[in-house]
Amino acid sequence: MTRYLLAVVLSVLVCYGLIEAWPLVAGPSLSIVSPVNNASYPDGIVDVRGKAIRVAQLTLDGAPVLREEDGSFSSTFTFPRGGSILTFRAIDRFGRTVTATRTIFVP
Repeated sequence: MTRYLLAVVLSVLVCYGLIEAWPLVAGPSLSIVSPVNNASYPDGIVDVRGKAIRVAQLTLDGAPVLREEDGSFSSTFTFPRGGSILTFRAIDRFGRTVTATRTIFVP
């Protein structure tokens, strides 16, 4: 009986440790809601929105992007005629990087 109780307590502690360590193991997460890849923006105004979780630094084409406490970000940009490639880069505190690109076109 004591061995089973000890095994259950040990299992619970291991599971709890794994749950708490998950953000350290998972690395950064980056989700881009807007712009949609290969989208056309006739007026050249693009709303950039998304969410970055477990991130120490977020950049768009090398420029820092400000985030809310929950990781969400939103900004509006005006682009010239032609094609543009937007490169989002999220870096966590351990240096792990996630990159996302979006191609847009302004006719």
